[in-house]
Amino acid sequence: MSVILEDRPTETVRSEVIDQLIMNYSHGELSYEAFERRLDQAMELMCNKALVALAEDLPLTVDKAFVENKKQGLAPNIVSGDAEDVEYMINVFSGNTRGGVWTVPKEIRALSIFSGCDIDLTNAKFTQNELRIKTFSLFSGSNFYIPDNVNVVSKVFCIFAGVDSQTTTQVNPNIITPTIVIEGISIFSGIDIKVRRTMKEKFVDMADKLKSMFS
Repeated sequence: MSVILEDRPTETVRSEVIDQLIMNYSHGELSYEAFERRLDQAMELMCNKALVALAEDLPLTVDKAFVENKKQGLAPNIVSGDAEDVEYMINVFSGNTRGGVWTVPKEIRALSIFSGCDIDLTNAKFTQNELRIKTFSLFSGSNFYIPDNVNVVSKVFCIFAGVDSQTTTQVNPNIITPTIVIEGISIFSGIDIKVRRTMKEKFVDMADKLKSMFS
């Protein structure tokens, strides 16, 4: 006997509904306007019955191959191999940016004095389950761009400073994700933790690529 809808995990139901939306849009069963509207609702609703209603009129269902491809396409870039133990970013009266496609170390130590520091992990490759960013910031500004759908823990001690974390999206329980721990001291400084590419943008991009394949 299957579990009744009301007792199923909401995030699992949400993931299944989004899969159906992407599948039907990519095969021409939904217009872009309807797909985007239903996707917005699917990412916000917390009622299982309302979530299922978004896809109950759709004719196509997903298969295992689609689900696996989705996991690979949406998950943070986790690869096998070894990584450096520590990478240093030292900025004194200067600015430094680390980004692009790169393999992150086990730990990043960032020192900024009267400077700016940007660490962009959007397209980074992770070889371990946890990345620690240790920061010391004095009269400086730091931006940490992280992939959507990851765990973020902030342990920064602030003195006349602030940490602005904009990582409000929920982690998908069906996708293995790393944890990013940001810790250190910020004095007369500001630290922003941001998502550069949202999960909705990833869903739309994936759907558009599939639509191009099936057109």
